[in-house]
Amino acid sequence: MEQAEAHNGSGAGDASSAGAAGARPPTTPEGMALAYGSLVLMALLPIFFGALRSVSCAKGKNASDMPETITSRDAARFPIVASCTLLGLYLFFKIFSQEYINLLLSMYFFVLGILALSHTISPVMNKFFPVNFPNKQYQLLFTQGSGESKEEADRGENDVVAFVAEIVNYEFDTKDLVCLAMSSIVGVWYLLRKHWIANNLFGLAFSLNGVELLHLNNVSTGCILLGGLFVYDVFWVFGTNVMVTVAKSFEAPIKLVFPQDLLEKGLEADNFAMLGLGDIVIPGIFIALLLRFDISLKRNTHTYFYTSFVAYIFGLGLTIFIMHIFKHAQPALLYLVPACIGFPLLVALVKGEVAEMFSYEENSAPKEVPPGDAKEGKKEK
Repeated sequence: MEQAEAHNGSGAGDASSAGAAGARPPTTPEGMALAYGSLVLMALLPIFFGALRSVSCAKGKNASDMPETITSRDAARFPIVASCTLLGLYLFFKIFSQEYINLLLSMYFFVLGILALSHTISPVMNKFFPVNFPNKQYQLLFTQGSGESKEEADRGENDVVAFVAEIVNYEFDTKDLVCLAMSSIVGVWYLLRKHWIANNLFGLAFSLNGVELLHLNNVSTGCILLGGLFVYDVFWVFGTNVMVTVAKSFEAPIKLVFPQDLLEKGLEADNFAMLGLGDIVIPGIFIALLLRFDISLKRNTHTYFYTSFVAYIFGLGLTIFIMHIFKHAQPALLYLVPACIGFPLLVALVKGEVAEMFSYEENSAPKEVPPGDAKEGKKEK
């Protein structure tokens, strides 16, 4: 489960560094400022660019590029599912060997990370390919049923329409394969070294894909989701040691990390400050929703998007400040949720647009989607 907290890096590095935590020299103010400033910047990048990409992601050529809509029912159940997952991971780490669990998780996130990073860099890399690049189209297709029956039905030669289900229908080209190869290099680096830079590349890719592809259907659903995870975060951080324990034991790119001793040890630094991806993706999908709401108003202004974006910066900065004062792990959503909901709501109240904001409904049927992709999306769901 994604760690929903930001906390001091003392003893929160990888397994090899945790044992030496007591022998570490005190963190310098410069090192802490660099670490937390970098975490804030890394959190803002996937939210900003993921929100922009969420506006046009419904025009993708594959069903995997289509947004997944979160309904109010999904939002209400999510904190329960998250709690069960977190508790399950905690018990697994208590019962089974941490080494073997992390080995399995590393292989799992190795595959997911490569795919997520490839999807993230693909639009950027496409701009660098020369015009005469030999780009060929490919299609990966798995179906259930008889291919001959399907062809006969398509030609009208068979009175009985055979049922042929498309399990996988993925279109890609040579440029996508190049991006996949580049992402695989990062994947091997992460798998062999568990280096914090490789971890962050995967973490940023997961975050950006989450903000881009997870869509709230309306503002009320966003409030339900953020409110439920607000309670979840506060309980598991302040009420128990479960979340902090899992975060320290879980060797997977589900958190962004930055060393506080980078100035002293360089790239081999190991005293990390960290921020869970949940603290990026959950507020991020709400901020992305407000951007799409701004666009639906057709006023050529992004008032609610920029308001919520500034609110996120304020909430995350307040989290770091409180954590530094009390020297204790903080549930970041405790500060992010009131800020990200309260600031835009206050603006809507001043502008007299509260009713319009809560009546905005995300269109669940994407526009300009090829017929084949639409059929695939229905069958995959």
